[in-house]
Amino acid sequence: MKRHGHKAGRHRVRRLMRLMRLVPIYQTPNTSKKHPQHKIYPYLLRWLEIGRPNHVWCTDITYIPMRRGFLYLVAIMDWATRKVLAWQLSNTMEAAFCVEALKDALARYGPPEIFNTDQGSQFTSDDFTQVLKDAKVKISMDGRGRWIDNRMIERLWRSLKYKCVYIRAFETGGEALREIDQWLTYYNTERPHSRHGILTPNDAYERKTEPGGLAA
Repeated sequence: MKRHGHKAGRHRVRRLMRLMRLVPIYQTPNTSKKHPQHKIYPYLLRWLEIGRPNHVWCTDITYIPMRRGFLYLVAIMDWATRKVLAWQLSNTMEAAFCVEALKDALARYGPPEIFNTDQGSQFTSDDFTQVLKDAKVKISMDGRGRWIDNRMIERLWRSLKYKCVYIRAFETGGEALREIDQWLTYYNTERPHSRHGILTPNDAYERKTEPGGLAA
């Protein structure tokens, strides 16, 4: 505005933006709330070299804005290859949809050595951690406020939102489910990841048993 000769302070601009209902497209709901009675596990990834599939998995929840309200999306990702192993949509923040995604990933790909999460109540719940314990998986949790520890999946959310969610403004849960499924399939099978050169996450994950490929 100053470049165009208008005198306006930051507070006035904010007030006018609120009146015009102009809002930025970034996350507003808090999807990671700590439960004071849940056990917090130590962070196991410091100085750890992660270079093979199924060594470490990670997970996170993000919000999916709709025309009216929000849905919530959880994804399970293989750290080394960036492959999305499983995901679930929900209209609540209960732990059940996270547990279902975890069970789906374990059934499809077997257990990883380590599973890393933030300290959100869904991931510290007994329902979630017991599934990991039963599968003999080591549990790792980020330090409080250390979003950077789960930076790979944060990048996934950014790409998904800017290239799929924000440009569509979903009307129904069914529409959101269909479009997100198509985009995540594209991400896994067609979109080369910068970490792997010309390989997609699927390519990188499947090469784990090939001679000269990623170590299993």
